[in-house]
Amino acid sequence: MIATAVGTRDALDQVATAPTILDAVDRFDSVARAARQDGAASQALLRDGIADPGDPLVALAAVHAAGAVGGTVAEDLLVDLLRSGPPLLREHAAWALSAGPLLEAALDPLRAMAREGDFAGVLAGVTLGTWRATTPDAPPAPRPSPRPRTTSGLTVAQLYLHGEIDAELRHAGRGDTGGIATLLVRLGDALLQEPGVGRVLTLSRASRAGDSGQVPPDRLEEVAASPGHHYLGIPVPRPAPPLSRSWPLLPLVRESLRQQLALAGPVDVVHVRMADVGTWAVAQVARELGIPLVLTLAPDPHALLAVRERTGRLTRATFAEADLQEHLVFRIRLLRALREQAEALVVFPRPDLQRDLSTLLHVGPDEPMHVVPEGVDLKALDHADRQVALALEGGEAEPGVAAALGELDALLAGLPEERRGLPVVLSVGRLHAVKGMATLAQAWAEHPDLAQRCNLVIVGGDLEDPSHEEAEQLARIGEAVDRAQGPGQGVLLAGNRPNSTVAAWLSAVRRGRPGLSAAGGVYACASLKEEFGIALCEALGSGLVVVAPGHGGPPTYVEDGRTGVLVDTSDPGLLGEAVAEALRLAASDDADERAAHARQVVLDRFSIRTMAAALADVYRGVAG
Repeated sequence: MIATAVGTRDALDQVATAPTILDAVDRFDSVARAARQDGAASQALLRDGIADPGDPLVALAAVHAAGAVGGTVAEDLLVDLLRSGPPLLREHAAWALSAGPLLEAALDPLRAMAREGDFAGVLAGVTLGTWRATTPDAPPAPRPSPRPRTTSGLTVAQLYLHGEIDAELRHAGRGDTGGIATLLVRLGDALLQEPGVGRVLTLSRASRAGDSGQVPPDRLEEVAASPGHHYLGIPVPRPAPPLSRSWPLLPLVRESLRQQLALAGPVDVVHVRMADVGTWAVAQVARELGIPLVLTLAPDPHALLAVRERTGRLTRATFAEADLQEHLVFRIRLLRALREQAEALVVFPRPDLQRDLSTLLHVGPDEPMHVVPEGVDLKALDHADRQVALALEGGEAEPGVAAALGELDALLAGLPEERRGLPVVLSVGRLHAVKGMATLAQAWAEHPDLAQRCNLVIVGGDLEDPSHEEAEQLARIGEAVDRAQGPGQGVLLAGNRPNSTVAAWLSAVRRGRPGLSAAGGVYACASLKEEFGIALCEALGSGLVVVAPGHGGPPTYVEDGRTGVLVDTSDPGLLGEAVAEALRLAASDDADERAAHARQVVLDRFSIRTMAAALADVYRGVAG
């Protein structure tokens, strides 16, 4: 039997010998195609592949191939996995069965899995739903009817489920509310200045605060007749799960989006930006309601996976545990499905854009793309800088900036007297492993003289009630610098702060605070990856010398040795050296000239108005 299944054998061998993990995952489809062609003759080979104890990628390829073959092959190889297989294979078996026809023997174990409510249960529910939809006598699913158009201009919907987004960005830096929240607020406002755009709907997790500015559910119909930027909240259970564990929210989020987009509609285009549960849900609803989808295509998790494999932190041997926790294969496949559904694809600029698209995402040179860099609100940054300069000259800054400076001064007052004449190294972002805050603290502590040259201020995270990820990062920071002794040693944790506060702090770090910190501070981004880097670009637009990852988006706007230092942020030793070099650049005689040049770069290429104009063109083309 095996001798007649040459295609399946060769395809499995290609997975086993693929040079990288991404290449191996990309070859799963080849195994499925070969197994479908070989039919029942592939069963023995697939069984051996599933049982392979040394290579989880071969095992997963065989599981998905068995699901694609269907029939007795799927029944013999996958049904037992649903009942008692290893967690990873059980999860993938539930998903793989959706590629084949309904299998009676799998119904009961899939229903049992669906009741469990975890990620495997979500996949089991998806398979059951797929089978229901393809049953000849299946009743049509009820769909809400979109409202008639009552406003002029396009309505654009943009979504980020995992943060609580409001016009004032009060939750920025807390939990999963990162730079994308800032982007969506500023971009939504800027889009309304573009010809032909009448409304922007920004959807995120429903806020806990009563004054969030989100539209109450009973007033959604008013939004349909109101131009402007509206914030809509999607209710999720409390405490809200972090992004990585939000997949079981799919049915709830999908139903909420159906109702909200129907009641607040009609919507002309939905723009999505990441392969997460919110995007998965809204893509399904957009397809049901006939709303065109625009996708910002970023290699996530592809780029981070490649970095981890290159540095030895992820191998074939450790892939099973990583996939079970992070659902890497699923997210890779979800991004591909989104790409196929999208009416238009947007990408960020990169130094080697076409190479990266080809290597990481297998995008050909002829596939149409819109290269659109993200943008920052330079008017807000310039306004904050003028107010900070006014305060330094003895003038009275406006209340908001004065309050922000008061908060910074109170924080810096926690330093011992002998450390108050040092410049500040500032880092702003979520307390999440990918943002590298713990690595930055380690680099600062282990470098021979950084602790004597500067103080480190980390902005982000909920310090009083941290999420699981935040608590983990706080513990790692504490391993580098004891949290209780941090201020005495020069490390200050500020927690999350509103975007307007951060804008004032960026200027104050560059200009210094009388009696508390010297001028010539710098900004450090220690992220393992940044597809663009909103906070980093804001720091550059504020005139700060920056430390940034040497791959992804930052090399397109950080000039190494002039406006910043590009570095392998995964290496604490190299990161510490980069921070030291950035401090040297910030203290050089031409520091003011460097700052002016950095601000001009951001003004010319990365303003939020430039981004809005480019995206408005994309939206008009898709809607038209």
